[in-house]
Amino acid sequence: MFLDALDVSMVGVALPSIGHDLGLDTSALQWIVNGYILGYGGLLLLGGRAADLLGRRQVFLTALVVFGVASLLGGLVDDGLLLVATRIVKGVAAAFTAPAALSIITTTFKEGPDRNRALSIFTIFGATGYASGLIVSGLLTGIDWRLTFYMPVAVVAIVLVTAWFVVPRTSEKEEGGIDFTGAVLLTGGMLSAVYTIVTAPETGFTATVVATGLLAVGLLGAFFVVENRVSHPLVRLSIFKVRSIVRANLAALAIFGSYLSFQTIVSLYLQNTLGWEPLRMALAMAPAGIIVAILSPIAGNLIDRFGTAPMIIAALTSFVAGYLWFLARGGNADPTYALDYLPAFLLLGLGFALGFSSVMVQATEGIADHEQGLASGLVQTSLQIGGAVVLAVTTGLIGGAAAEGIAGYRPGLYLVTAVAAIGLAASATALLTRNQKVTELA
Repeated sequence: MFLDALDVSMVGVALPSIGHDLGLDTSALQWIVNGYILGYGGLLLLGGRAADLLGRRQVFLTALVVFGVASLLGGLVDDGLLLVATRIVKGVAAAFTAPAALSIITTTFKEGPDRNRALSIFTIFGATGYASGLIVSGLLTGIDWRLTFYMPVAVVAIVLVTAWFVVPRTSEKEEGGIDFTGAVLLTGGMLSAVYTIVTAPETGFTATVVATGLLAVGLLGAFFVVENRVSHPLVRLSIFKVRSIVRANLAALAIFGSYLSFQTIVSLYLQNTLGWEPLRMALAMAPAGIIVAILSPIAGNLIDRFGTAPMIIAALTSFVAGYLWFLARGGNADPTYALDYLPAFLLLGLGFALGFSSVMVQATEGIADHEQGLASGLVQTSLQIGGAVVLAVTTGLIGGAAAEGIAGYRPGLYLVTAVAAIGLAASATALLTRNQKVTELA
């Protein structure tokens, strides 16, 4: 968790420097982020299923090695296309480590206070990785952006050694097969969809764009057909009949989709438009990670007391408020950090502290151990799909915004606010359902 968050935040800070060094524009730069997300989100369900079938510890350790090698290669290449390729491989590796890690936790700790506490600790490591990534990337990018790709290699080595001794050695493996056809269809459909969304604003609806759009619809449609027919589906579609799981996945999509795009906008705006140094920008956003690290230890207790639904609603409310604050104050001609930027970052940190653990608990509660990999992979797929699609649309909206000042970034800011607001509305239906049940009982 620390490693994943570290990587996301470091690359976000380094994007302007990578673009300047390799001659990449904004639309090309977003593929450095989305290449990782596509490999990650497209194969997470396969990774979760593989963890259930092949053994969580074995899958976790093997994928970690691949992650480290891909990160090393990313720091060595001099071509934008090759860099994106290494990011895709890195994302594929993360697609196996992430659900394996989460399912190790959810199968080790019983549902209830112990698991809630464990997941809040899981979130602390994510927050620490994110905050550390911002600051470390600010320092390293000032020297050479390639160092931000070498840094995760050292972390991989530490995690490998630690996991070898700490992760439980169990022989428990679930029976069944792996749906490789479904994995190929889902990944191909996502790749085609994001390419269409990114390219259409620049070129219009050319024959190529229309073809990739139709291909995306066909592949994703075929995915759902296949999942209904194979004996061992990548996704048991009946799981979506559980409303709480659907709400958790929608909340995950809204949280990560809106925030990843917001981070990209802020990174480009502060560095390319206002001329901030990478370290200054990183330190400016660091309070978001720090507030998560401070508040996450009590998240488990809050979930025990209030339940996951009110926590997720409070989290998304905080996200919406943070985005609205930046929209209202972030473009001031003579901004004051403490008044114009800091409140927005603190509200986003509060949203993560309240929401991330709550989403993970809600997405995996009531699920049998033999499907914890599936549930873990599903919610993290929603995170990555949200990130990929919203970032692709955002990139198309802001285009060459650097020369236009804050006005060029406003369409993207409106989008991330709308995504968070839609997620909030979807999560609020839980309270309506609860009130309806109380009325019926009365």
